[in-house]
Amino acid sequence: MGRPICLAVLILLAGCDSLSTVARGKDDQAGPFPAADRPVARIVSSRWSTEEARDRKNEAGEVMDKAGIAPGMTVADIGAGEGYYTIRLAERVGKDGRVLAEDIVPQVRDALADRVARERLQSVSVRLGEPADPKLPEHSFDRVLMVHMYHEIAQPYEFLWRMRPSLKPDGLVVVVDADRPTQNHGTPPALLKCEFAAVGYQLVATDDMPSAGGYLATFRAKGPRPDPSTIKPCRIN
Repeated sequence: MGRPICLAVLILLAGCDSLSTVARGKDDQAGPFPAADRPVARIVSSRWSTEEARDRKNEAGEVMDKAGIAPGMTVADIGAGEGYYTIRLAERVGKDGRVLAEDIVPQVRDALADRVARERLQSVSVRLGEPADPKLPEHSFDRVLMVHMYHEIAQPYEFLWRMRPSLKPDGLVVVVDADRPTQNHGTPPALLKCEFAAVGYQLVATDDMPSAGGYLATFRAKGPRPDPSTIKPCRIN
């Protein structure tokens, strides 16, 4: 890797852009949060199909269309992996938009930062999140995208609670997952709706998404964010 790319990667990892500052305060000590009352799938790979195969099905295009992602938007790609959605989101939002790509595995984050630097994606920032805290800047995102990774979140209530302030007033969370048990790398839609509702999100719509291997659900934050001690865990039999 040449020196210019190394410098670009360092800049990306530092996150020195308009999305780099995360306001932290008393929320850092918030808790306790309930544990998920269901199995949590382990992280097995950042890739579940080739990008060429996914493009043949127009996966990203259909997801972005149904999510209403448009030029000029600011979008977070959570669990970005190798960057399949990151790259295509950058194309969709254009030069006036922003994409923050995040992963919790340092090696995956670094590889994605390399790719973003090589492809000279000026609108993309890459950062490392934490398993229970995406560490997103407040009031920043029109859309937060979570594709085939929700079932891998070990502490969903804390994660969703900490993610809420990052949305703009009309922002949406977009989840793509398979309709199967969490231990089998999916999330039943009823369970997803219940867990989001427990943290103060309202389901906007659910659509079949066969090109992405499941369904797409969108949520918006509604009402005040609940006190963590009042959150009741969901159990869907």
